Amino acid sequence: MSLHLWIIPLLPLAGAAINGLLGKRFSKALVHVFALGSTALAFTYAVWVAIQFFGFLPSQIPYVESHQTWMAAGNFSVDYGFWLDQLSLVMLLIVTGVGFVIHIFSVGYMEHEGGYYRYFAFLNLFMFFMLTLVLANNYLLMFVGWEGVGLASYLLIGFWFLKPSAANAGKKAFITNRVGDYGFLIALFLLIKHFGTLQYDGVFKAVSGLGVEGSAGLLTAIGLLMLMGATGKSAQIPLYVWLPDAMEGPTPVSALIHAATMVTAGVYMVCRSNAIFDRAPDAMLAVAIIGTLTAIFAASIGIVQTDIKKVLAYSTVSQLGYMFMGAGVAAYGAGIFHLMTHAFFKGCLFLCSGSIIHGLGGEQDMRYMGGLRKYMPWTFWCMTSATIAIAGLPPFAAFFSKDAILWKTYTSGQHLLWLIGIIAAGMTAFYMFRLWFLTFFGEYRGPNPATGEHGHDADTHHAGHTGAIHDAQDAHAAGGSHGHGAPHESPWVMVVPLIILGVLSLVGGWIGIPKALGGADHIDRFLAPVFAAYAPTTATGESAGAAESTPAEHEDTGTELAFTGISVAVAALGFLLAWYLYYKRTDLPAKLAAGAGGFYRLVLDKYRIDELYGAVIIHPLILLSTNVFWKGIDVKLIDGAVDESAAGAQDFSDAMRRMQSGNIRSYAGWVAAGAAAVIAFMVWRGLR
Repeated sequence: MSLHLWIIPLLPLAGAAINGLLGKRFSKALVHVFALGSTALAFTYAVWVAIQFFGFLPSQIPYVESHQTWMAAGNFSVDYGFWLDQLSLVMLLIVTGVGFVIHIFSVGYMEHEGGYYRYFAFLNLFMFFMLTLVLANNYLLMFVGWEGVGLASYLLIGFWFLKPSAANAGKKAFITNRVGDYGFLIALFLLIKHFGTLQYDGVFKAVSGLGVEGSAGLLTAIGLLMLMGATGKSAQIPLYVWLPDAMEGPTPVSALIHAATMVTAGVYMVCRSNAIFDRAPDAMLAVAIIGTLTAIFAASIGIVQTDIKKVLAYSTVSQLGYMFMGAGVAAYGAGIFHLMTHAFFKGCLFLCSGSIIHGLGGEQDMRYMGGLRKYMPWTFWCMTSATIAIAGLPPFAAFFSKDAILWKTYTSGQHLLWLIGIIAAGMTAFYMFRLWFLTFFGEYRGPNPATGEHGHDADTHHAGHTGAIHDAQDAHAAGGSHGHGAPHESPWVMVVPLIILGVLSLVGGWIGIPKALGGADHIDRFLAPVFAAYAPTTATGESAGAAESTPAEHEDTGTELAFTGISVAVAALGFLLAWYLYYKRTDLPAKLAAGAGGFYRLVLDKYRIDELYGAVIIHPLILLSTNVFWKGIDVKLIDGAVDESAAGAQDFSDAMRRMQSGNIRSYAGWVAAGAAAVIAFMVWRGLR
């Protein structure tokens, strides 16, 4: 039977087209019908596909739909088609499921904002491109989805484009991703040149005929260029700088694009290209190193941030680092497992932060929160579940997925990377429980509900947001839609998505319980065929991927349990330190910050990486563009040549014009002069 996979991305595209073209005339209820209805149908259809998938014979996986030849030149051709295997199925369910929940939350969060239909059109457009990316059966169609989510991200980050910081954040995200995409595009050119195809099956079969590279070669180059693209899309060092600024967009956008789906595209691409990376150990090591350094680097910045969304932004960068760490040690299943649990707990954390911002009239600074568990009990319990999950405490989701990455990193022989990863895990627990205590415990530190007085200029998500220029008549007045009343719980249309993701933050990791803890490691076993299919063979002729798919059968269970204990102890230590500093002795953090002096300021300023990029890259490019290309080449050379030619022609024409004076005596003089010149010339010729 045919699954007609094309229907899944087509549904949100239809929603985007209808709302984008006609939504301005629609009521908000009708906008909901098309935006949420198309996403709900896509999720429902994806669930039906999953049911059919489990009924397939193993020989029918991967399931490939090829609808028509998209482009062809000589022996090269690319189909417009879709690819469904265990990996794309997991991604499909995450994108449609979490995406639908976030659409529901958006109904309440964006209720009072201008450009309402435009927001949902962009959200649906993003879903279309992300689904195209994960279902594509070739790298070129993946690249279309890859660029499309970049476009949708630009539109959603800069949704409040009349606010300069939001407009600049959208441009920063777009340009930074283009730097990474340049590398990805060159990798595709190399695949075409050396393998003659971009179809997954063709590339993977061709690559499987090659051995593991003993030194840097073709596959290493392709792998490193793909990694360059992944560092842009998944916000890894050195191209991570766009994601924290992307928090300028509406909070549900942060939950969807920068926690659950888009930023995981780089991880998906690396795991999908496992046949290449397995044969390029240098490229794989680079993936692991980049991921590990990003995990601890971003975690250190998150420790001192005061904007609740910025803390979660740097947490996202750090958690993506763990996924790259797993992929870099060939623990692809563990990396995808953490990608899945991250979609649950980080989506929940961002939506909870959105609920808090909504309940506080736009406040994002944690220094002006506190005691909110009394005002927002549902948000409190959901955020508690997600906080415990990301901290890695049992039996919540990330305890299983993060531990799987750390354990497999250690058993791969990368002990230093494991040590850095475990330190970053402790830092994660600390900054997340710091956020938890500052937000929900102690006394409320916000404005007086009676007077509305506030001692601080809050970076609100409402101020100055008037929607699109053509939506100005529908926009809410600047200054916020909720005023400065007492904190309050969000409406049920926002609370229900929190509950769903809060529950998944608890139970979402149970399908990956390892054998050492009495489980069957279902998720790793489910994904194993994807990574074993084109894995290089060992000296005995056995697939290396198959050997890695069931490592627990050969491991020292006692050692694994000991390392699990270390992970839990580090997370508990992070909790205790946050409790002591932000609940028991709230006077200490300021003293410690003052004692740290310049180092604290450096971390608070995010190591001044943006300033470094500005001084080394951006400002020189501006000077080069301004002084050389514009003023030098454009104005002086090109415009100068054109302008001087025009001026010369004008001067010559002025001189010739003076000869046509209309004076007969002048004309007679010119005739006489001409005759004399002719006679002189003839005499000169005769004398010769």
